Formats: sequence, C-alpha cells, structure tokens
Amino acid sequence: MKRIFFNKQKNMLLTIIIGILMIAVLIAIPTGYEDALIYQGSERAVGIVTEVDNSAIKSSGLIQSGEQTCVMEIQNGPFQGQEITGVNFLSGSLEKDKIFKEGDKAFLTISLNGDEISSAVITDHFRLDKELILLAVFAVFLIAVAGKNGFQAIFSFAITILTIWKILVPAYLKGYSPIWVGIGITVFLTLMIIFFVYGVDKRTVTASLGSLLGILATCILGMLFTDLFHINGAVMPDSESLLYSGFQHLDLTAIFMSSIFIGASGAMMDLSVDITSAIYEVVEKKPDISWKEAAKSGMNVGRAAMGTMTTTLLLAYSGGYITLLMVFMAQGTPIDHILNYKYVSAEILDTVVGSFGLVTVAPFTALTAGILLTRKKHEVQEQTEESIQPEKAIGSLE
Repeated sequence: MKRIFFNKQKNMLLTIIIGILMIAVLIAIPTGYEDALIYQGSERAVGIVTEVDNSAIKSSGLIQSGEQTCVMEIQNGPFQGQEITGVNFLSGSLEKDKIFKEGDKAFLTISLNGDEISSAVITDHFRLDKELILLAVFAVFLIAVAGKNGFQAIFSFAITILTIWKILVPAYLKGYSPIWVGIGITVFLTLMIIFFVYGVDKRTVTASLGSLLGILATCILGMLFTDLFHINGAVMPDSESLLYSGFQHLDLTAIFMSSIFIGASGAMMDLSVDITSAIYEVVEKKPDISWKEAAKSGMNVGRAAMGTMTTTLLLAYSGGYITLLMVFMAQGTPIDHILNYKYVSAEILDTVVGSFGLVTVAPFTALTAGILLTRKKHEVQEQTEESIQPEKAIGSLE
C-alpha cells in the first residue's frame, strides 16, 4: 500500500514538473507576429470614459453609423492620469460596433507623434479583469471538485491554449501544410492531456491509442468528403479577411479539413478515457477477469457513451448557427435547400465525420484496454500462485 501511495505521489510530482516546464517553454516561444504593422508606432492602454458626445452618430432604425467621441482618463502606461479624447468609429454593423457610456472601461490604441499623443481610437470594452475572475473561480471550483485531477486539468487547459496560439496558428499563417501540422498538434495534445490524467501508466498508452485511431479515421474521412461536398475553407468565419490581409497563399480548404479532426479530438479523448477508466476499475475489482470479458465491458460503456457523444458534437457545432436557422425558417426556405447550403453542409460534415471517429474509438479502446490492463493482473496472479505452491508443499511435509 505504501509503495502504491509513493508511486502516485511521484507520478503527480512528475506531471507537475513537466507541466510547468512545458508552459514555460511555450510562453517563451515567439510567434513571429509580435510586431504586427497595425500596432507599430502606437501605445495600448486602458481608460475610463468620463464624457461622451453622440452628436455625430447617425441612426437609421437599428443601424448606427458615424462616430462617437469620448473623453477618457488613461489608467496605465506612460500616459497614466492624462485625459484624452478618443474616437469610437461606427460602421453600421451590430456585430462589430459598440457604444460607450460614462464610467465604462475601454481599451485604447494611442497613436504617437514622437513622445506626444496625436490621436486615440477606442477599440473595445475592457473585459480582461472579468475574464481573469471567471478563470480563477473556474480553477478553484475544478480543484475543489476534482482534487489533484482538477489541478492537472488546469495544466492541460493552459498548455492546449498556448500550443494553439504559439504553434498551430503561426504555422498556418506561415503556409505550412495545415493537415500535417494539425495532425502533429492533435497527436501532441492527445498524448499530453491523457498523460496529465493518468501519468506514467498503461492507461495513458491505452487511451492514447484509442483516441489516435479515431483522429486518423476522422482525418481521412474529412479530407475525402470535403472534396466530395465541394466545400471550400471560405465557410469559416473571417477566413476571407485573411486573404484580403495579404495571406493569399493560405490553403483555406486544407485548414477547414484540419479543423474537422481537431474539433472532434476532444470528444474522442473523452470517450477513450471513459472506456479505459471503466475497464481499469473492473480489473481492479476482479483481477482474474479475462481480457475478452474486460473488452466486452468496455464496449458496453462505449455503446452507452456514443449515444450522447454524437449529440454533443451536434450541439457544439450547430449552437453557433441558431440565428442562421431562424433566418431560414422565417423566410420559409425548404428543408432540402437548407440541407444543401454550403454552410449547413459544412456543419453536417463536421458532425457526421466526428461521429465516425467516435464509433472507431470505442471498439479499439475497449480491445486495447482489455489486453493491456489485464495482462499485468494475470502475471501477478501467476507469480502469487507460484509462491503459494512451495509453501503448501512444505506444509504437507510437516
């Protein structure tokens, strides 16, 4: 018992050290886009609105255009304490425009002429303080409920965000193959996340193998059916803006293909971990169980989970398109036309191909877990029987 406890403690310490090192390395990696042209010769700061002037705003029903002028007190940076007049440009887009009122905290982009302020543009409401509070509450709640697993999940969360921002996005912008980069990043994140769940353990190997097979199947099907559906990467939000910003070399369709298996990989990891954990618990309670029985138990868990996982993918992918569906219904668009539209077809592709991956994950994880997680138990049992037999023989002689 003491040895098991020591191994668990050593495992946790190892994951914490690796997590800290990985986060430090990822933070230190430059993206190559730190000095983007849009922010050269400018200073970013946070300000509080003290006065507003809406006289230059033109309203036409719900649409507002023109500009809003705000007097702001700068809260940080080299110009802290100064009052400046900032401009909030309105383009007539409800999605992108924002209106400020007195007391609001906002981000400022200050243009400089030498050491003097030449102009200031109000970019958006300041939300970082609320985001940090939300993340802190989430972290405390996660650790309180999940204990050390919750603590390790925070490492996984941070490393995933940093990997996407520091490696995946810059690699795509630089024109590297989206498919191969996406596969590499997904494999790395899968191994890393499952490692933080189990540590150095056979369960890590088992769950990782199951997840990776599902990701491979999703990748192949995604590439095949994206071509068959005649879908290009322009269906992704803001994708065309990239082309118009000087990134005409980007293969948006390949980026869309990679987004299919990257988006579904989380659900696949979830299912493989569920099956692996279930089989591990069965083997712990019944060490003499055969690998076939263990695999069958895991498959039963997989069947139950697949019913909800596919619905999870559907809700995750379609949740952002509720207003689009409302427009279709309000206009009386026939259902066959709706299903045939490019945007809807892309969501169907995401959901169905991701579900194919889940169906692949379940049997392979169950089979792998049945073989790997029962073998050790059988070896221990055989060794125990061998040690008992000589004792029995001595007892009979006596």
